[in-house]
Amino acid sequence: MKKIYEAWTSVSLVKRIVAGLVLGAVLGMACPSATGIALFGDVFVGALKAVAPLLVFFLIISSLCHSGKSHGGVIKTVIILYMFSTFLAALVAVIASFAFPVTLTLADAATDLSAPQGIAEVMKSLLMNIVSNPVASIINANYIGILAWAVLFGIGLRGAKEETKKMFDDISNGLSKVVTWIVSFAPLGIMGLVFNTVSTNGLSIFTEYGKLLLVLVGSMLFIYFVSNPVLVFWCIRQNPFPLIFRCLKKSAITAFFTRSSAANIPINMEACEEMGLDKDTYSVTIPLGATINMDGAAITITVMALATAHTLGIAVDIPSAVILSVLATLAACGASGVAGGSLLLIPMACSLFGIPNDIAMQVVGVGFIIGVIQDSVETALNSSSDLLLSASAEFRQWRKEGKEIRF
Repeated sequence: MKKIYEAWTSVSLVKRIVAGLVLGAVLGMACPSATGIALFGDVFVGALKAVAPLLVFFLIISSLCHSGKSHGGVIKTVIILYMFSTFLAALVAVIASFAFPVTLTLADAATDLSAPQGIAEVMKSLLMNIVSNPVASIINANYIGILAWAVLFGIGLRGAKEETKKMFDDISNGLSKVVTWIVSFAPLGIMGLVFNTVSTNGLSIFTEYGKLLLVLVGSMLFIYFVSNPVLVFWCIRQNPFPLIFRCLKKSAITAFFTRSSAANIPINMEACEEMGLDKDTYSVTIPLGATINMDGAAITITVMALATAHTLGIAVDIPSAVILSVLATLAACGASGVAGGSLLLIPMACSLFGIPNDIAMQVVGVGFIIGVIQDSVETALNSSSDLLLSASAEFRQWRKEGKEIRF
């Protein structure tokens, strides 16, 4: 078994993932009834989701309980990049919606779902998640709560004995090793996920609501390949695209198919380690990004709300569009604390234009229909941007210190 495992891991992970992707698509078309293949995907995503809360919790405690050089400057830069990037994504979505207005054919759908009634409800949910029981936060994968309690425990343990600090180091290192084992089987997981998508939806999913998907996906790609490179260049003062494509390869592929920012946290942390980034920094910024860096969610909320307004013939002026961008930015940051993620925040944005909740919830139903593509691209953008902006902020610090930047 050891030789088989070594032979398996000797092949490039990217090559193995591509092979799993192609094999999953072929099997999905050739034998869609072989539902057992989808189990590989469920097991892979389940394993990542299971280990991620523990990994984040102990990594942050381990990082913060050691006294030493403060990395607050880098973390501050990352937070600024996260927030500015999310707001910029909402603005791009507004421009795209005005340039390519989309109308929807609405039907009764998802009207029984419960959506937040305003930004106050989203912020209340966010604050309640922060003070949630730490054990319950880990069990329920409440990353806002995990982050808050891990930071407090980490700071509180700075005065602990070295043996205690070493124990947290050993636990975090052990969890990191477990993640490495899980990630090595990503190709099988990707095969199962792709098989499930293709066998369930066929190719028709790529043609329904085509114009809406083009606006959504086009806006997300614009952020990743146009506005994000500008932010990266501001940080590193050199060609940003080698780093852009490295983060795309390391993070976006798995995020696209797992459709879970939480499941992709271990993938991003492993990529940070490969790039030689400071563990004390990325162990905080990566899970933080999974909760507040939501470019894709801001785009989804904005585009869907404006598509609803266009459908109903509601005129949206520029000041209202700017307010929508701010609202979408704040709502996107709290999306992880709301059941259903970004889609269930659409009615809140629609309320800005006086759109009734029953109509807005029909738009949520449309979102679930296109979610196979929309949610995959959204997650790929969100998660790979976490890695990209975290790395860029630290490379900016390296540049100031005269260190050579390699990626």
